[in-house]
Amino acid sequence: MSSGGRFNFDDGGSYCGGWEDGKAHGHGVCTGPKGQGEYTGSWSHGFEVLGVYTWPSGNTYQGTWAQGKRHGIGLESKGKWVYKGEWTHGFKGRYGVRECTGNGAKYEGTWSNGLQDGYGTETYSDGGSLC
Repeated sequence: MSSGGRFNFDDGGSYCGGWEDGKAHGHGVCTGPKGQGEYTGSWSHGFEVLGVYTWPSGNTYQGTWAQGKRHGIGLESKGKWVYKGEWTHGFKGRYGVRECTGNGAKYEGTWSNGLQDGYGTETYSDGGSLC
């Protein structure tokens, strides 16, 4: 039996959306304590599946999730940097592109544990400066 509604957590966060067997299920919006951070998207038995998470800083991730971590294909926007590609258990990985929206500097290639592991190409504008 599925239902829905608004649920307020003890830490001040809240969830509004579909609910089944005491867990978020279907489409819903979850907001962290004191309105810090928000996930909007689909849920399966208490875990995020596909949606957008916005941190208090304004950074965002849009893509797929598994067991509460970014996993699969997604796009992260962090300040002037945008990463588009694969994610593995919360880390950038195996293949993706990280690009600066300001000057076009970018790395395209493979990643390991969230870090560039050297199998790729880096492009910098104006003589090699970063973002």
